[in-house]
Amino acid sequence: MEINRPDVVAEVSRAFAAYESALVAGEPDRIVDFFWQSPETVRYGIADHQVGIEEQRTWRWAQAPLPAGRRLRDTRITTFGIDYAVVNTMFHYPGSTIVGRQSQTWVRLPAGWRIVAAHVSEPAASAVPSS
Repeated sequence: MEINRPDVVAEVSRAFAAYESALVAGEPDRIVDFFWQSPETVRYGIADHQVGIEEQRTWRWAQAPLPAGRRLRDTRITTFGIDYAVVNTMFHYPGSTIVGRQSQTWVRLPAGWRIVAAHVSEPAASAVPSS
């Protein structure tokens, strides 16, 4: 199995960037389209969780947009073969000392790269380093 094949990393990078763009723009239908359209899809959030794409869709439409200025750092994309990838990143917002964490499992499906599982958390004692 090839780890981090450059062409696959590039594909997942583009998919992840498009997902992040939809997330920051507050486009719930577009966001949900990046997830596997299955009752098996799982997303654990900061104070929520959804099992199945229908719970995800309902939750997304009920959510307020993200605060302005979301910034990512230390994004890591690791691919395994040509059909499986894990994306991990940290995020923060201007004026906040909290650093969140986001993990996603991506799989190449007939519809393209889709998130099959996601986890978002904000540890209580994290801080944005000054730089």
